[in-house]
Amino acid sequence: MAGLPRSKSIWHRLSHNEAAPGIVLMVCAAVALVLANSPLAESWHGIFYHTLPWTPVAKLDNLHLWINDALMAIFFFVVGLEIKREILDGELSSASRRRLPVIAAVAGMAVPALIYLAIVGDDPSLHRGWAIPSATDIAFAIGVLALAGKGLPPSLRLFLLTVAIVDDLGAVMVIAFFYTSGLDMMWLGVAAAVFLALVAVNRMGISVLAPYIIGAIVLWYAVLHSGIHATIAGVLAALTVPLALNHRHDSPLLRLEHALVSPNGFIIVPLFGLANAGVALGSIDGGPLALPIAIALGLVAGKQIGILGSIILAEKLGIAKRPEGATLRQLWGLSLLCGIGFTMSLFIAGLAFPESPLLVEEAKLGILGGSIIAALAGMFLLKGSAKAAT
Repeated sequence: MAGLPRSKSIWHRLSHNEAAPGIVLMVCAAVALVLANSPLAESWHGIFYHTLPWTPVAKLDNLHLWINDALMAIFFFVVGLEIKREILDGELSSASRRRLPVIAAVAGMAVPALIYLAIVGDDPSLHRGWAIPSATDIAFAIGVLALAGKGLPPSLRLFLLTVAIVDDLGAVMVIAFFYTSGLDMMWLGVAAAVFLALVAVNRMGISVLAPYIIGAIVLWYAVLHSGIHATIAGVLAALTVPLALNHRHDSPLLRLEHALVSPNGFIIVPLFGLANAGVALGSIDGGPLALPIAIALGLVAGKQIGILGSIILAEKLGIAKRPEGATLRQLWGLSLLCGIGFTMSLFIAGLAFPESPLLVEEAKLGILGGSIIAALAGMFLLKGSAKAAT
């Protein structure tokens, strides 16, 4: 019993360490990459792709589908909670506060997509991957920022979080509008009815969590069968959860977000990394080199040009001011950290090339390469600027 308080203390410190989820994700990605290129590769692949002997949902007949279509719906549910909180009562709640992050995030998505399309050229089989380098991994980026050391202005972390949240919102819209096919109108109607029922529960002022949780599960099941990717249900359900504070300064949204943040960062996202980050390097011989190059350059160069360029331009035109106390070098480092695509980029890659495992493997190579370069270069710039400030 003497060790119990100590173990609790260790978990408390771990769960409140901003770098920890990013580090866990990095370790899982490294493990997946090593195992995918080891003698255990076939067994490792089989863990995720062999048909399950029994499944409660027929469409999810292997572990990989359960992670990508079910657990990742919880990931997107947390993203939806964060987006709603920020829009109603956070850094996106007023025009003056959201102006620069929105401009930077939009430019940071558009420029990588344009670079990607310019590099892949006239190959129509690769055009669906245009959104892969547009994404930013919040956990990874915040983790690297935390590792960059002290001496950085607090406004820098806040700006990175806000840009990443807007980026996530953009990614959700991209998935909903560009990676949806073969709609089943009956299931779409069921999903719409469930969503409207959740909105009605919200409007009635019900603060008990059970209706929202049950409704979210039913909505996920309906969306899963509708032709829209199931993870969109997570965002839609999150938007119906009330944020209004009660007399205890608590709300259903805050309770759910608090309860899910640690499982999301330490279980769901690492499992996604284990299931998706492994690239069998020997299996990509003969694949189009333009794909990984386009993704890597989109992440590394596109994010820099889009985000840093839009910040400088907005400041020169008097549209918005840069984050308080941030130097140009620090903003450059931050724009590089936004080039860490990883989780969302891997997710979009699977949606972009569902019928071509070779292209997905090629895309993974570009995502991992670009994300590593962006992380190391961003940390170098930020560490140097932090030392100069101390």
